[in-house]
Amino acid sequence: MSTTLARCPAPLPTTVLEKASQALLNYKDKGIGLCEISHRSPEANEILADCKHALSTLLSIPDDYEILFLQSGGSGEFSATVYNLVSIWVEKKRAKIAEEVGDDKDEVLRRLRRVVDEELKLDYLVTGSWSLKASQEAARLVGAKHVNIATDARKISHGKFGNIAPEDQWTLTPRSAGGPAFVYFCDNETVDGVEFPSFPKSLEGEDAPLVCADMSSNFISRNVDVSKYAVIFGGAQKNIGNTGIAIVIMRKSLLPPHSTPASPDLLRELNLAVGPIVLDYPTIAKNNSLYNTLPIFDVWVAGQVMSGLVNSFGAKRIGGQEEISNEKARLIYEAIEKYPSVYRVVPDKSVRSRMNICFRVGGGDADKEKAFLAGAEKKGLLGLKGHRSVGGIRASNCE
Repeated sequence: MSTTLARCPAPLPTTVLEKASQALLNYKDKGIGLCEISHRSPEANEILADCKHALSTLLSIPDDYEILFLQSGGSGEFSATVYNLVSIWVEKKRAKIAEEVGDDKDEVLRRLRRVVDEELKLDYLVTGSWSLKASQEAARLVGAKHVNIATDARKISHGKFGNIAPEDQWTLTPRSAGGPAFVYFCDNETVDGVEFPSFPKSLEGEDAPLVCADMSSNFISRNVDVSKYAVIFGGAQKNIGNTGIAIVIMRKSLLPPHSTPASPDLLRELNLAVGPIVLDYPTIAKNNSLYNTLPIFDVWVAGQVMSGLVNSFGAKRIGGQEEISNEKARLIYEAIEKYPSVYRVVPDKSVRSRMNICFRVGGGDADKEKAFLAGAEKKGLLGLKGHRSVGGIRASNCE
């Protein structure tokens, strides 16, 4: 029997796979398979509701948060967060200027152009390959001058990722200057084996900025205080289900009628990108994630995985899975550290990922690592090869 330790897609529980095989052939004795039902059917709406309920239960998501399902994948959310949160920021600035100058639309636009040019900042904490890609996408969409790299972990790690700088070394956009439109970070970097130990203290407080986090690879692996985040997103395939959907958890205060996005015409006047409608959070929320054809089977799988955790851990909720994830990571790290002359863990101990254990064999000797991988496969341990950009070995602690 083989065990996959690959980072993506995650192995699915056998019970879920067995249920899926039946559901694909005949869903709830309806005579058609789950992939054949309409995404607008009562059955599809029930699947969406059940999946939302399971996730809300596991993470104790407050009532003032919305859960969205999109086909964007995690990489699509690099763009979606920029499109949506910048649009809200622009409209707030426009409304404030309009209060000051009245109905003079030309003057409003003139002042707004200056404000966007001088004040629009998106803060990115670059701690690994995925947050780097997200920051690069933001720069592509709004221009590099508007993207503030508040920390770049390579600057303290000899040009490589593997640590997180102390918060007092971060150069966040000052709150006294209006702060950023949002602060973005990747909670767990799969390529580099780096994970934030906890929520950054510098992002807390009454006047805290909007915080957006990519939790693709450590979703439902530990307790999260959702209330500290404006947006949390993740591709389902790394920890929750199979490929096909991204899940977004966001404050309802960022959706109409509480917040109004800037009009596409205004964004064009300001030379800012207008996002595709399928990444527009208000549109997706208004249509219960069914604006376009959502892959209901993928939502069903995610729901089955999360419902299984709810049933397994009861009152512990996600705390039960956190205990398991922590223990699995501890066992792997302890085994590696017993043989320092053979193995070397790549990231600093203070930020070691529980989900992706990255290490080198024989000091990074290519032949020794190749032999290690071959030996592991003979023992049924699959997917241990590190990411192509960094090499080495990576054992992923997926659910």
